[in-house]
Amino acid sequence: MIEKGISAPLAAALTAKGYETLTAVQQAVLAPEAQGRDVLVSAQTGSGKTVAFGLAMAPQILDGGLVSLAREPAALIIAPTRELALQVSRELMWLYGKAGVRIATCVGGMDASKERRNLSQGAQIVVGTP
Repeated sequence: MIEKGISAPLAAALTAKGYETLTAVQQAVLAPEAQGRDVLVSAQTGSGKTVAFGLAMAPQILDGGLVSLAREPAALIIAPTRELALQVSRELMWLYGKAGVRIATCVGGMDASKERRNLSQGAQIVVGTP
């Protein structure tokens, strides 16, 4: 089913979503030559890019499969539009939900006080717009 090297909570989330195998882009970001490196991904809509990025950043987010206790975010994701930022946030929420990762979304047109509160409570991942 899901390849080795994916932490148990993420593998469980993928299984719960019905993944039997990873997509080509997801496999590519997990390849040994991509580990610890910046990667540029270009793929069609629906190819699994968001999950690929979520899998690729897992070593920085999770510590042995558990949430890192650092109060500062370990990942910042900038999306060009509010709609895309919210979509990315939703995808990462199901992927990281079983691991207990906190995700804060900071985009225009939303309740800024709620966004500040989410940030102040500590988030491992922040998704926002410029």
